[in-house]
Amino acid sequence: MPDILTRLQTALGDAAVLSGAAVRARSAGIWGPEHCLEADILVRPSDTDGVSRALRICHAAGQAVVVHGGLTGVVDGAHAGSGDVVLSLERLTGIEDCDPLGATLTVRAGTTLQQVQEAAEEHELMFPLDLGARGSATIGGNAATNAGGNRVIRYGMMRSLVLGLEAVLADGTVLTSMNRMLKNNAGYDLKQLFIGTEGTLGVVTRLVLRLVPKPASQDTALVAVPDFAALCRLLGHAGAALGGTLSAYEVMWQDFYTFVVNGQSRAAPPLSGEYPYYVLIESLGADPAGDAERFAAVMAEAMEQGLIVDAVIAKSRAEQNSLWSIRDDVVQLLAIKPMFLFDVSLPLTDVETYIRGVRVRLAEAWPDHRLFVFGHLGDGNIHLAIAAGAADGQARTAVEAIVYGPLAAVGGSVSAEHGIGLEKKPYLAWCRSATEIAMMRTLKQALDPKGILNPGKVLD
Repeated sequence: MPDILTRLQTALGDAAVLSGAAVRARSAGIWGPEHCLEADILVRPSDTDGVSRALRICHAAGQAVVVHGGLTGVVDGAHAGSGDVVLSLERLTGIEDCDPLGATLTVRAGTTLQQVQEAAEEHELMFPLDLGARGSATIGGNAATNAGGNRVIRYGMMRSLVLGLEAVLADGTVLTSMNRMLKNNAGYDLKQLFIGTEGTLGVVTRLVLRLVPKPASQDTALVAVPDFAALCRLLGHAGAALGGTLSAYEVMWQDFYTFVVNGQSRAAPPLSGEYPYYVLIESLGADPAGDAERFAAVMAEAMEQGLIVDAVIAKSRAEQNSLWSIRDDVVQLLAIKPMFLFDVSLPLTDVETYIRGVRVRLAEAWPDHRLFVFGHLGDGNIHLAIAAGAADGQARTAVEAIVYGPLAAVGGSVSAEHGIGLEKKPYLAWCRSATEIAMMRTLKQALDPKGILNPGKVLD
């Protein structure tokens, strides 16, 4: 690759191109076992033109390129081999513009989600996408994977929050579609080609994001629920009684809740660990006094109906953050080795039977297994963390069969919000039809005929 290295250095400058040991000393992701990059070259353009020049050079040479954002993905989508060039967007950062009247934010793709949230708040607006990795995950990566997170139940996934974007195609062509309007039906909506396609069709460089008014109130409760039927009824009750302000319904099975609260440094868990389910309920509204009163009344009504058996309502922002820290403390699970992480979705009516079946099959194969379940139950997204067998491919494959096997029969998906990457590629056909996959291949061939962008990810 010496010729590629020289051409990239000439086109972008030495500061934008790392090679050799400087690349391999870097992390390849925050999840799983610590490992370094295997690639020999890493390019760090500081603007769209730099991305274009880098891709033009790689395209001409047929050089494989792996795109890196915040490296918070969990499906090996950022894996780069020794023959790959890594294209990192770490220097493509910054807020370009905020339009408070139009409620839009124009931002570069390497900017972190937290920086986007903070920029919106400066104008009394909110960017509603939220997830635990907000401080590391980049907004371009959020778009490339169509991120979901904690508030999908009210605001939708990342796709619902992008009005326009700019992307660079495999051959270096810059496609600018920086629409700032909520309604624009003039021809094809080309931004959709790059949202959720994991960098396989183009590299997102800039985005126009849709903002919403910053809520004046935020009410949060952690509640214990006696059974799954009550869990479903409570979701319906909260959604109806809170009048459209319900923004999060995060469920933690007992195994997850007790593991996390017992490992955190706190005087005592907010609720005892004797119940089968725990739910973080959040409401965002416009009337602080009235919303708090209504929220408390809704929780009291749920308790009177037997939907809730214990509850704590946060009385301050610090208490809200403390409750949310329980749900967000997923990294603590990685202390157990091996730990296999899963992200699936399925109809709410099938969740209880599905989890019960997974438990039974895991116990049959590994009596000493550990299973932790949690998720955004309001949108059917369940996360499973499973410790079973040895840290090898054989155990992983066997666990995957148990987790993914039942999904097709209920119309579920092997990936709710994390994407496909390399890890889930063998199972794509379990939740997408042959016709759908053929269309995906057609799009890939049309936009990246040499197959240089994230090769082997999502599709072979």
